[in-house]
Amino acid sequence: SCRVTMTTLRRFVMDDLFKISNINLDHLTETFSMAFYMDYMVRYPDYFKCVEGANGDIMGYVIGKAEGRHHLLHGHVSAVTVAPTYRRLGLADLLMNDLENVSIKQYNAYFVDLFVRASNSAAIKMYKKFGYSVYRRILGYYSSPGNKEDGLDMRKAMPRDKKKKSIIPLEHPVHPSELEFD
Repeated sequence: SCRVTMTTLRRFVMDDLFKISNINLDHLTETFSMAFYMDYMVRYPDYFKCVEGANGDIMGYVIGKAEGRHHLLHGHVSAVTVAPTYRRLGLADLLMNDLENVSIKQYNAYFVDLFVRASNSAAIKMYKKFGYSVYRRILGYYSSPGNKEDGLDMRKAMPRDKKKKSIIPLEHPVHPSELEFD
């Protein structure tokens, strides 16, 4: 639960794009193009939320979407981040819980998943605390010129997946080309 008072959890709006530099300049935060943020605002507004402080600062945000069909219907966390000055206050927990609730109530999803750099031990530890487990390793998922890093696909079963079949770990790593998005 969130231990911060005087905060507002709300939908991310266009003007917020001008207020997230304090978050996006952090080296642990993936940054995206304006088109990416706008696409999510339009297509998945209930999955794009921010926490605003009483002073008007955007303290953190989550970006997600629903994808897949049948037993692969799930919520996906595209990004969740909290400004360095507001970390360790329970905001990531608040944002993730909201995304999970949208996945359950609006989509009746089987699970929620997210990808994280295999080297990001702090994030992996946090996601495990939230109930996520490693489903599979994705070889070279994060790549920049001259640098490839594996990603971990972490999942958490939602109530619809009563037998938790969606989170049974794969025994072998996969390549990005093997990821299913439908």
